Amino acid sequence: MPLDSANPFAQRSTLEYELPPFALIKEEHYLPAFYGGCEEQLMEVDAIIASGEATFENTLVALEKSGQTLGRMLQVFYNKSSSDTSDSLIAIEEEMAPKLAAHSDAIKLNPKLFSRVKKLYESRASLGLNEEDANLLDKYYTDFIHAGAHLTEAQRETLKGLNEQISKLQTQFDKSLLADTNDLAVIVEDVKELDGLSENEIAACAAAAKDRGLEGKYLIGAVNFSGNPLLASLKNRELRKKIMQNSLMKANRGNENDTKKFLVELATLRAQRAKLFGVDNHAQYSLQTSTAKSPVNVHKMLRQIAPAAVRNAKAEGADLQKAIGEAFTLESWDWDLYTEQVRLEKYNVDTTAMRPYFELERVLADGVFFAANKLFGISFKERKDLVTYHPEARAFEVFNEDGAKMGLFIADFYTRDSKHGGAWMNNLVDQNFLFNQLPVVVNNLNIPKPPDGQPTLLTFDEITTLFHEFGHALHGLLSKVTYIRTSGTNVERDFVEFPSQVNEMWILWPEVVQNYARHFETGEKLPQEWIDNLEASKTFNEGHATTSYLAAAILDLAWHEIEEGQTIGDVVAFEKKAIEDYGLDYSPVPTRYRSTYFSHIFAGGYSAGYYGYVWSEILDAETVDWFKENGGLTRKNGQHFRDQLLGRGGSIDSMQMFKNFRGREATIEPLLKRRGLN
Repeated sequence: MPLDSANPFAQRSTLEYELPPFALIKEEHYLPAFYGGCEEQLMEVDAIIASGEATFENTLVALEKSGQTLGRMLQVFYNKSSSDTSDSLIAIEEEMAPKLAAHSDAIKLNPKLFSRVKKLYESRASLGLNEEDANLLDKYYTDFIHAGAHLTEAQRETLKGLNEQISKLQTQFDKSLLADTNDLAVIVEDVKELDGLSENEIAACAAAAKDRGLEGKYLIGAVNFSGNPLLASLKNRELRKKIMQNSLMKANRGNENDTKKFLVELATLRAQRAKLFGVDNHAQYSLQTSTAKSPVNVHKMLRQIAPAAVRNAKAEGADLQKAIGEAFTLESWDWDLYTEQVRLEKYNVDTTAMRPYFELERVLADGVFFAANKLFGISFKERKDLVTYHPEARAFEVFNEDGAKMGLFIADFYTRDSKHGGAWMNNLVDQNFLFNQLPVVVNNLNIPKPPDGQPTLLTFDEITTLFHEFGHALHGLLSKVTYIRTSGTNVERDFVEFPSQVNEMWILWPEVVQNYARHFETGEKLPQEWIDNLEASKTFNEGHATTSYLAAAILDLAWHEIEEGQTIGDVVAFEKKAIEDYGLDYSPVPTRYRSTYFSHIFAGGYSAGYYGYVWSEILDAETVDWFKENGGLTRKNGQHFRDQLLGRGGSIDSMQMFKNFRGREATIEPLLKRRGLN
């Protein structure tokens, strides 16, 4: 039935930048907008099919214009369910997930619609399309083929069933992981056990406990990856052990929140689906639409890095053991603490002592925004009058250097039980010229929130995450394309991390760090000697970081290279063998994600794609070299990067974009040098 016009999703928002009307949106609005939006889009598709001889305008452009109600609702819903979920939102997502998969299949597996797209694709040379339109046609044709539109009717029916089951399992995995992550927070009774933490960190633990009704206690919440940032400071070894062990057992305790049954079935169903497409496994199927093209190419790259990474990690471990002495044998829960001690000894870098110089508001305004202004000429103004989806989510208006409005940036920094772990970027509105919409872009982080009135002092890792996620935000904000399908970060999965990783280069750029790294009380600059020492120690601990990351990347590939009919009886044994076969097994350095909490691949969009971070880093390292060769943080350089890459979204071939920017194809040498692996 048609959507009630009183529903906030029934029409485009009339607020500035088409910011969703969060003051009006209630949970009861989501499902009617979902069902009404699905019905509306299917009617639009029927109209396309009935519109006579296929043309680019009446088929491709019409498809781009379809589904606006559904799109508005989904962008708001998934933003809310990721950053501020509830039992009722989880229930809505469980109801929607299989139906959304079925809705997508109803469009992309529609043989009449596909025949129109195919006819246009086969006659594309005679259509007189410009580069952007030709790229859109190519992407839609690839989308339909990858969805299975070319399969037989019987195969398509089988595929629909598989897609529905997969979507249900992804939602169940996500729900169970969030619940178990919250359950595995460590409660500390006596503040003496927190020896080593700063006053600010202790206050944040007390505030987290208070939020759960545990007044007078201290709560150390589990994070989404293996380990916890507080392990770098805590002196109590038994507490460190408890935190790490809890971290490594997330969703793997045999309780109602155990995800092993979901992930095995997910991997199995994905393998079955791949077989329908005539390939051996999901990794082959998935990588067809990547810049890597095949698992063979990915393994070739990873195997160039893995031996040196493990060798370096073991050398780092030997240094840590020397620092420990004979008191005990180095374990994973000791690594971060003794790394800081060795870093101090080798490079005179004490990251704990630096935290008073890394106050959030200053890092944001005088670091992140400052660098963006110097490069791209854009500026930011906070809009406290705009209502967002949560009181902690802050809106900033973004302006071009000529004063023209560019969009909105929404920043949601703090951790809470209702927010998923990790950090991410998403859009509430995609930039496009088709509807003349400006972007509304969101960054979510998970920084522990201090008590009211206390400053938020960041770790160096948190600064890195802030700059990284803002790199994604820039990709969305600077987009200048016609179509939603190719807007901003709508690029290949193994290309999407590239611009965000490039943005990390400005963290220690002299002009930037001297601007934001000021003591929160005195205003004193971070001593230049400390900055120099940080620069000198850049490859320090890269063996650990690379080994941990690669173990997760190959674990992802292992799960998605299983074939139809292959039985996985023991998840832990499968995981252990996959890591050992690559030579990445070194007990003090666990994989960044174990299978049971690897939400990137079992609940997110990274299945067979987690390698993309290091694949993108090859391009990133080349780009950093280009900036350094051409004078660094200048408007001219920023404009070149903006014009040739960030502003193009996915409107032309990604690797061609990189070549247009760099002037040649990328090589792996700059990456190996950066990570100390050459």
